[in-house]
Amino acid sequence: MIFYALCDANNFFASCERVFNPSLNGRPVVVLSNNDGCIIARSEEAKRLGIKMGEPLFKARETIERHGVAVFSSNYQLYGDMSHRVMNTLKQFASAEIYSIDEAFLNFEGIPLETMQEYGKQIVRTVKRNTGIPVSLGIAPTKTLAKVASKLCKRYPKLEGCCLMYRPEDITKVLSTFPIGDVWGIGRRYSKMLKSHGVETAEQFRRLTPEWVKAKMSIVGLRTWKELHGEACIEFEHKTPDKQSITVSRSFAKELTEIEPLQEAISTFTAMVAEKLRKQHSVAGQMQVYIFTNYHREGSPQHYEGRLVQFLTPTESTLEMVKAASAALKELFRKGYGYKKAGVILYDIKPNTGIQATMFDEIDRPKHKALMQTIDTINAHHGRSTIKVGSEGEVHQNRNHTSPRYTTEWSDILVVKV
Repeated sequence: MIFYALCDANNFFASCERVFNPSLNGRPVVVLSNNDGCIIARSEEAKRLGIKMGEPLFKARETIERHGVAVFSSNYQLYGDMSHRVMNTLKQFASAEIYSIDEAFLNFEGIPLETMQEYGKQIVRTVKRNTGIPVSLGIAPTKTLAKVASKLCKRYPKLEGCCLMYRPEDITKVLSTFPIGDVWGIGRRYSKMLKSHGVETAEQFRRLTPEWVKAKMSIVGLRTWKELHGEACIEFEHKTPDKQSITVSRSFAKELTEIEPLQEAISTFTAMVAEKLRKQHSVAGQMQVYIFTNYHREGSPQHYEGRLVQFLTPTESTLEMVKAASAALKELFRKGYGYKKAGVILYDIKPNTGIQATMFDEIDRPKHKALMQTIDTINAHHGRSTIKVGSEGEVHQNRNHTSPRYTTEWSDILVVKV
């Protein structure tokens, strides 16, 4: 039998801040979204204070000030680099499938069952030693059960960060109290539907017939049902799959009422998604541009709208995308509104090999490709935006609580004075 492990970094963003600032240990910590708008990460101490995920900062201000909660703007350069360090450590122990910035599946094929628990604890200790990040490791015969097991580590400190769950009686006991809404693969819509049928726990879900599950939840729900029964249905990806959509969006420090600053923002976002697209050696057939106003301002006029652009030939060219995004923005923009957020999303993504151009394609694609490669090479060496499209601009955001970029910026590296 093959076992899978799910390694989940505990309160990852908050833990990254604590690595370089030990005075935060034991203190409630929250991390804010772009533009310091909403709370997107919380330490356990902050959760116990009742601070909610996604709650606007202004609504939690009283609690934060009363309890001395440490507040940080999102520092994605730091978090991304720390994630890279965690994942590299995991790869020393087993084949790893990176699932998100703070989660990875490990393939434990070939590891003896009698040593698996201690092997998992060794991984947990090594990640903490190498990176300073505490992690929870759940081990089980399927990915879905491994996810469940990883959550148990957070509940029970005596497990020392690692939970091996494989005996049928143990699985039944755990799932009998495990909320159905917390099961991987059961989204909010299915959770609501299942609860309306009296299904509150994962064990009650397991007791349903496969015919009922497939009829109500399609093959996807049936796959989750089988995984909870110990039948591995979700394959292990030895190579991280390419993204099927790529998004860049930001909130603005202040509402934008003119099209020029919006144009700069949209051009910047488009250049960013195009660069991400080229990094995975892909092209995109569709692009969505959207803008919307501040829905938190009651009584102010509201406008939300998007445009979907269809490319005749799938593209990776920043120049082509920026031109199309600018045209879409001109159709979207309405005078008299204050726009608070905008974004660009790429869809219909496929590998950049064997692309069939249309008969009416007027773009010199080899020339565009060579130019993009040159720009990417220069920007990778000298820093992003060393070379950029003329319409790009600076997107000003409120980032009043940003910590140093300890691991990626020479000027921010900690200095030990003797």
